[in-house]
Amino acid sequence: MNHYPFLTELEPSLFSEKNAYAVFGHPIGHSKSPLIHEQFALQMQHDMKYLRIQPALDDFAQMLTQFFVLGGQGASITIPFKLEAYELCQQLSARARLAGAVNTVWQKDGVLCGDNTDGAGLVADLISQGVAIHEADVLILGAGGASRGILEPLLTQKPKRIWIANRTPQKAYELVSLFQPLAKEFGIELAASSTAQLETEATDTFSLVINASAAGLDDQSPLSALAADRIFVAGGFAYDLVYGKTTVFMEQALQRGCRISDGLGMLVEQAAIAFSQWRGVNIQSLNTRAVIAQLRSA
Repeated sequence: MNHYPFLTELEPSLFSEKNAYAVFGHPIGHSKSPLIHEQFALQMQHDMKYLRIQPALDDFAQMLTQFFVLGGQGASITIPFKLEAYELCQQLSARARLAGAVNTVWQKDGVLCGDNTDGAGLVADLISQGVAIHEADVLILGAGGASRGILEPLLTQKPKRIWIANRTPQKAYELVSLFQPLAKEFGIELAASSTAQLETEATDTFSLVINASAAGLDDQSPLSALAADRIFVAGGFAYDLVYGKTTVFMEQALQRGCRISDGLGMLVEQAAIAFSQWRGVNIQSLNTRAVIAQLRSA
């Protein structure tokens, strides 16, 4: 994996010429966000720079504040600072409130504003790949922050059912409780279980299975072979939020006749939403698929 230079402290000279944007994370040297936003800037012929910033784990709030004081225009937030960014923002979008985390920050009239574009990016990528979400039977694996961040945008697409399965079922039940009012508003069935229960209690297959657990990062799958046999259906779609490799989860789905995708498209699509917010451009004018193709061929 490529690693790129990043900043651990900010210099005023970085903000003197161009509109400055940045991604904050720890670690951050692997981030593709600058490459993505540079391509959007080229498409729109905008003069801007986009930095990688790696604060100390206890210094995020101070560095984010300093970034905007020096003239920063917008920031992307990644692991492990999304929850802290949520706490720092004085104005939150509705989807950021439901997600309980912020990945996109800007300032308006001196007020720190936050949004969460992850779920909307996922939906945009699925739609671009021809995946039908409306009236679909959806299974989400994992009940952590990633799952919470994608639930609201998925629910707005009005699938027939969303089933959340997690290694410890209590976290899945908590997500169901949190999102039940929205699910009821749209007439969507929302269910939860442990991943182990999928071996015996999943009575139907799922047309869309999303791995939002961290298993892919460790070259594992949250699904046993038995569970995979029960839930995947030939012609279904399996999506892993991890990007840059074919995960064990994706291999399980492929072996059972599913189409598969990693999360690179989600990364680019969520960045496009942030770029359009920051720069005031129509998101339809950004060619996200060209950027995805370029990253895949790099």
